[in-house]
Amino acid sequence: MTTEITLPSPADFHVHLRQGAMCELVTPHVRQGGIHTAYVMPNLVPPLTSADAAIAYKKELERIAPDVEFLMTLYLHPEVTPEEIVKAAKAGIRGVKSYPRGVTTNSNSGIEDYSVYYPVFKAMEENGLVLNLHGEVPSDPEQNISILNAEKHFLKHLRQLALDFPNLRIVLEHATTSEAIETVISLPDNVACTITAHHLWLTIDTVAPQPHHFCKPLAKEPKDRAALQNAIKSGSPKFFLGSDSAPHPTSSKSPAIMEQSEPSPCAAGVYTSPILVPLVATLLESFGALDKLEGYVSTNGRTFYGVSPKAGDQLKLRRVTDGAKVPGLIKGAEGIEVVPFWAGKALGWEIV
Repeated sequence: MTTEITLPSPADFHVHLRQGAMCELVTPHVRQGGIHTAYVMPNLVPPLTSADAAIAYKKELERIAPDVEFLMTLYLHPEVTPEEIVKAAKAGIRGVKSYPRGVTTNSNSGIEDYSVYYPVFKAMEENGLVLNLHGEVPSDPEQNISILNAEKHFLKHLRQLALDFPNLRIVLEHATTSEAIETVISLPDNVACTITAHHLWLTIDTVAPQPHHFCKPLAKEPKDRAALQNAIKSGSPKFFLGSDSAPHPTSSKSPAIMEQSEPSPCAAGVYTSPILVPLVATLLESFGALDKLEGYVSTNGRTFYGVSPKAGDQLKLRRVTDGAKVPGLIKGAEGIEVVPFWAGKALGWEIV
């Protein structure tokens, strides 16, 4: 039985690091969880819609966690023009994230019509930027669209974009359905897919009673979870780690009921950064895919994005049988408190 694993420079190709006191708290957790390269989401307030704003944010992250390589993105928005794409490419920005309007945290500036951005996508294709797609559509009762089937309804847009831009690298983010996995497999090699750690464990039954398991896209049925697990077990280079680690203060996950007012909606997001690589190793081993760990957390994503690790940059894991439990609460400045995923559970692996 394997007792130690050495991984070449793990990378997380989807992470949220927030702003202010929350950013100060969670950014060091990226390296703590074993990640050396982090692909940072742009849904701040206001969103990152210019190269200058993204680079300024990168410098702030580097101040907080100088031992992490941060890869930056822009938020698809009318302010993101083909000219701004050229500027972003020259500044080393790696991609542009598309959020459908209103489907997740800080997505009120999201898009409703992809066709109007075709000149931007063409510029991205020509300048080597990646298009990252939050793969849901807004809910619509008249069309029977809800958070349970929003991803399935989005897949037609993915197919069309892949057809219209065959040289544009496209990533379907945080897939949750068997249909999404099948669609990504059916499309050419310029289309890839991130899979989160938490969706490898959650189903709708484990989300329903627990607000700290609520995220977008919502975890689905056991057959969908099995499809995600099998995608990793297949070893296909199309699938790699994008944690979608998304911290929220406890006050946003379990809002207090105030007198004569209704509670705020529960924020969507699961926080995995502090335990990420040991968690992934524990989960992959649970469904017989530990031998695919290196591809999933290190090589597949780096190959797709063309991001090489530093020479000799490695992470070592060690098996534990009586490891410490994941803390129930992580506290920061200004009263910030965050509940991590798997709080109270023990991991099967630890970072050496």
